[in-house]
Amino acid sequence: MRQFTTGDLNKLIGNVTDAASREPVVLTKHRKPRFVLMSYDHYERLRSGGDSRTVHRASEMPAKHLELLEAEVDRLARGEGYGDEP
Repeated sequence: MRQFTTGDLNKLIGNVTDAASREPVVLTKHRKPRFVLMSYDHYERLRSGGDSRTVHRASEMPAKHLELLEAEVDRLARGEGYGDEP
């Protein structure tokens, strides 16, 4: 997620809004995150529950996801890079 300062928002409004049209951006003030700027479509998807992504702790992760995670960790431990075929 890209970050801009609140000062950037004043000076570079076109760049900030272009970035926010692609993905949410963080606006910082005094080096701390203060706001998130996103497209209206993205906001509506969040508001309506249309975003099907979920977050789990490893201890609460569904078994099929835990298996995928463990397989990926094992593959990386063998020294295979990201995206390499197993």
